[in-house]
Amino acid sequence: MFRSHLIQWVKGAFAINKTPFPLSRALCAGICSATPTLIGILFNHFSYGLMASIGGFAYLYVWNEPYLQRAKKIFLVAASFSVLMMLGVLTSSSTILFSLLIGLVGALVTFIFGALKIPGPASIFFVMIFSMSSATHPDPHLAWLYGGLVMLGGIFSWIVAMIGWFWHPYGPETKAVHAVYTEIARLIDKVGTDQFDLACENTVQILNNADTVLLAGYSPWHSSLSYKRLYLLNNQANLIFSDILELVADGYTKLPKEVGQSVKALADLIDNPSSGVKTILQPKETTQKISALLSKIYDADAILNKTLKNINAELNISKPSAFKSLSHALDKDSIVFTNSIKYGFVLIIAALIAFSFDFQRSYWIPASCAAVMMGSTIISTFHRAIQRSLGTILGVLIASVILYNQPTGILVALCSLVFSFFTELFIVKNYAFAVIFLTPNSILIAENTTQINNLSFFATTRVTDIIIGAIIGLIGVLLIGRRTASSRLPNIIAKTIRSQSELLFNLFSAQTQYSATDRTNKMSKMQINMTNLRTVYTTALGELPSNKTLDFLWPTIASLEHLSFHLSSLNQTSQLVVLEEENLSKLLYLFESMAKNMEQQQITAKNNVPLIKGYGKIKKEILNLQDALNLYQTRVTNQT
Repeated sequence: MFRSHLIQWVKGAFAINKTPFPLSRALCAGICSATPTLIGILFNHFSYGLMASIGGFAYLYVWNEPYLQRAKKIFLVAASFSVLMMLGVLTSSSTILFSLLIGLVGALVTFIFGALKIPGPASIFFVMIFSMSSATHPDPHLAWLYGGLVMLGGIFSWIVAMIGWFWHPYGPETKAVHAVYTEIARLIDKVGTDQFDLACENTVQILNNADTVLLAGYSPWHSSLSYKRLYLLNNQANLIFSDILELVADGYTKLPKEVGQSVKALADLIDNPSSGVKTILQPKETTQKISALLSKIYDADAILNKTLKNINAELNISKPSAFKSLSHALDKDSIVFTNSIKYGFVLIIAALIAFSFDFQRSYWIPASCAAVMMGSTIISTFHRAIQRSLGTILGVLIASVILYNQPTGILVALCSLVFSFFTELFIVKNYAFAVIFLTPNSILIAENTTQINNLSFFATTRVTDIIIGAIIGLIGVLLIGRRTASSRLPNIIAKTIRSQSELLFNLFSAQTQYSATDRTNKMSKMQINMTNLRTVYTTALGELPSNKTLDFLWPTIASLEHLSFHLSSLNQTSQLVVLEEENLSKLLYLFESMAKNMEQQQITAKNNVPLIKGYGKIKKEILNLQDALNLYQTRVTNQT
């Protein structure tokens, strides 16, 4: 049994993702890495150019975020790289202090990226750059010079990252809204089929992503008419989706094909406004509720086709502060917080082992440990260890051959461009392929002055360091992260249910003291709990030994996701119905019963759900949640 699992895990490490190659991103990464080196050669300061090229790693943190967010993020990443280089140079002579700082850097960056849900390589390059600062035992008096050079390379990366703003300033937002309308068109075609629930889950995820992208691109002091159009289109998509779910809750098993075609035409126009396609198609037969859905599609068409000067809507957007998101993530049940602490602790151990013993170029040990532990689960960490080790062996061999031939500055710059290009090109396919190119690129930057006389010794020591780091990372995750996620799931599910109950009460209560700010705070709390729940569930799925009952929990997670989406959408509605106190009390009791039963692992009795007039989808989702909890708890009871 173990042997078959081991073979399966090893095969999984070399699975090829179907994600398309990011050619433009890979080319920009190569330019950011090679250009500072070329400039250094031009001014006869090759070593300065190599140091500045470290700042080129900042471009690797570019994602599909709005340019407003990108401008802030890449600048802060570049500035952090600069500070870490200076701090590393000043503290590299003290093994204990340097090791403690590596752990602190890893933990802090991992926490920030996790709490703020920032996509990208997280702490890997922060730890790598700090570790690399110890490579040549530099003179502390040169700390400012090295930090300044890294900052210059980072500024160049910032410029490259922002170039697209000049011809398509709202490209990421447009892409997100286009994806929403495309997915809703697919959803309409799947009404009444066994694929509808899965399509519904995909639509919720894409709508949440669009909300996140648009919120990130919002500026309270300046909102252009183009941004307003995209924001209004996204709001209209939420209303269209809500109407579709309401129709399904009312028993509709099929929608006219013209409805889906109209939404697809809107998506095409969002992506290519000059296409001139006909958008709205009127069905031959319709009902009052279908007509209401069509009217919302007409409204979306009007928003899309009005001239910009006619869109004067004032946007009422409440953007949660980064401080609030970070403070919520400090919760004792937050997997982001606990994972960050574990990550930092294992890094400290790796650094102490690396710098306390006579390892050659020992900085590769904590750097490899950091990369391996970026796996979101134990299984993915195992995959990372395999990928890192095998990719490194090939990468070190490539770097050894290049350094053995003592390359000139121009050749180093060219190699840096090629290696950075292929790193970004292949990282979306498989991490092992990316490491083959990342390793020689990092070695060329850190060890350009190395005079290799013994090629086999050089390769062996580098591979040894990296494999040791990978093993430390894997052991650390296995020892302190085996079952912590699954044990927290009941409590976090109960917490999420209660936060949904609080928001529902604020939305439908007759008490007028609940302001829009109160609702937004409750919604933010619910969304943070939902994010924690998804993270913990994903982590629990990769625990060893595997917990078979987690498969039964997915319908509960999906139902909570849908209910959170519906409640968040209602928070944007200006006029809501007021529930009678009796019905509202029944709902609150129902939610508290589900939360208590989840905490105590008891079977949930199916209670009647009061009808919220005009919001049948809410009742349907609460019923689905009860059924999902009942199914999970029944199967867990039967297994035990």
